Amino acid sequence: MFCVHPVHSRTRGKQVDIREYIDDVARSVAFLSRIRVPQRHFDGHDGRLNRTVRAFPVAGLLIVLPAAALLSILEALGAASLFAAFLVLAVQTLLTGALHEDGLSDAADGLGGGRDRDSALTIMKDSRVGSYGVVALILSFGLRTSALAGIIPLLSPIGAAMVLLAVAAASRAAMVWHWSTLPPARKDGVAASAGQPDPSAVQAALLSGAAIAVLFLLPNAPLLTIASVALAIFAAVFAFTDVVRDKIGGNTGDTIGATEQVAEIAALCALALAL
Repeated sequence: MFCVHPVHSRTRGKQVDIREYIDDVARSVAFLSRIRVPQRHFDGHDGRLNRTVRAFPVAGLLIVLPAAALLSILEALGAASLFAAFLVLAVQTLLTGALHEDGLSDAADGLGGGRDRDSALTIMKDSRVGSYGVVALILSFGLRTSALAGIIPLLSPIGAAMVLLAVAAASRAAMVWHWSTLPPARKDGVAASAGQPDPSAVQAALLSGAAIAVLFLLPNAPLLTIASVALAIFAAVFAFTDVVRDKIGGNTGDTIGATEQVAEIAALCALALAL
C-alpha cells in the first residue's frame, strides 16, 4: 500500500507556500509599479488580490530599492541633500508610474470638491486634475523632499537608504490596512474587482511591514523615534480613512493609493522631527 511520508509532505507543503509567496510578491510588484515581472507568476491567476496583498510591504521594499541605492551613492559622493532627495523621489515616481501620486490627486479632488458621495466619486473618475489635486501633489512632494533632505545629513549613506526602505515597507502595509477597513465604494471599481483582502493576508502584511520597518530603522534611530514614526503613520492613516468613510462610505483605488502617500509623508516628517 502506497503512503506518503509525513516529513516529505510537510517539505513539499513548505515549498508550495514559498512558491506561492514569491508569486504574490511578483504580482504585487507588477500591481504597484511599472516594473515588468515574468508572465509565469500570473499563470492561472484570476487577477484578484485577496491573498496577494500580504506581499505588499516586501514588494514596496523591492520597488524602492533602486531609489535607495541611488540615495546611498549620492550621499557617498557628497551631493547636496535637497538635490539628492528630489532626485530620489523622482526615481521612485518613475518606478511606480506615479500610481500613488495619481491616487492622492484624484482622492484630494473628490474628497475636497465633491458636494456629496456621488459627486465625489464622479470627480475621482475624472482624469482631469483640479485645484485640490494640484495642491495635494505640491504638498506631497514638498513635504517629502524637505523631510528627506533634513534626514540625509544625519545618517550614513547606508543608513539613509535603509530608512527609505523602511518607509516603503510601512507605507505599503498602511495601504492594506485602509483597504481592509472599508468596503468598496463602487461595485465596478478597481478595489471591488481586486477583492477584499483576506484577514490572514492583512495580518501578514501588517506584521511584515512592521518587522521590516523596525529592522531597517533600528540601526539608525532610537526606539523612541521608531515609536513616534509608528504613531505618526497610524494617526495620519486613521484620520484619512475616517474622512474617506464619512465622505464616500468606502475605499476606491484612488484612496488606497493616497493612503501610501499619507503614510509616507507622515513617516518622513516624523523622522525629520525626531532624529
